[in-house]
Amino acid sequence: MKVFTHDLRGPLNFEQIPPEIQSICNSMLDGLKEALGDNLFGIYLYGAMVFPETRYIQDIDFHVILRIKLTTREKEAVKNLHNMLATKFPDLGDELDGYYILLSDAQTISTPWHQIYPNLPDESWPMHVAHMRAGYCIVLFGPEPSSFLPEPTWEDLVVGLKASLKHTLKYLDKYPDYCILNFCRILYSYRMKDVVVSKRTAAKWVIEAFPNWRQLVEAALRVYERKEQEQEIDRRLLESEIKKFYQFITGEIETSYQDR
Repeated sequence: MKVFTHDLRGPLNFEQIPPEIQSICNSMLDGLKEALGDNLFGIYLYGAMVFPETRYIQDIDFHVILRIKLTTREKEAVKNLHNMLATKFPDLGDELDGYYILLSDAQTISTPWHQIYPNLPDESWPMHVAHMRAGYCIVLFGPEPSSFLPEPTWEDLVVGLKASLKHTLKYLDKYPDYCILNFCRILYSYRMKDVVVSKRTAAKWVIEAFPNWRQLVEAALRVYERKEQEQEIDRRLLESEIKKFYQFITGEIETSYQDR
């Protein structure tokens, strides 16, 4: 996990992210060029690393866009590359959290499927597109996202938000800190009709808009950002209150629909 702070507004560019992450991404770029050749259309980095308010990077989010389906040889070469990166960069090299998808799928808002792990769909694709088109994306290789990615409608984004809410529910017991912060981001997105937001910014908004949840959300931030003080106390609070917070979030989402 890499720690960093940055005070600039707007998304960070490649030169502003931590040098260790630059090294991982450059090694991934070199490896994918060698493994895929002309089949490599683009590599796009997004997520926490491009938001200036991020304090800790826990994984590296990315999409690799392919011109055509991968051959068996290409799949093996990509898997070997990721194994090498995990060994060479033990801190974050094994936390590369990405999708390999076809260009023909990327040019629609329909759910694209992972080309290496065929049972893995990107159900948050409309939100990923929104982030990339808004500039909260680093182009490691390929054309600008706005040149080939369609603009999602609000209805498209709602589909992605519902999928994100459903996905988050799977981890209530295992990662309550992540779940609470993601619930904050989902509620913010519904209320503001804006999905291009970090978990930290959405959490701060919830604290200000709903101060009765301040203690819980601040505890989630401390645990998620690995602050050492009162970790055990914070974790017990998260575990005891997360289901109540989920009920609150779903109620507020329903209210946001009624207010439209």
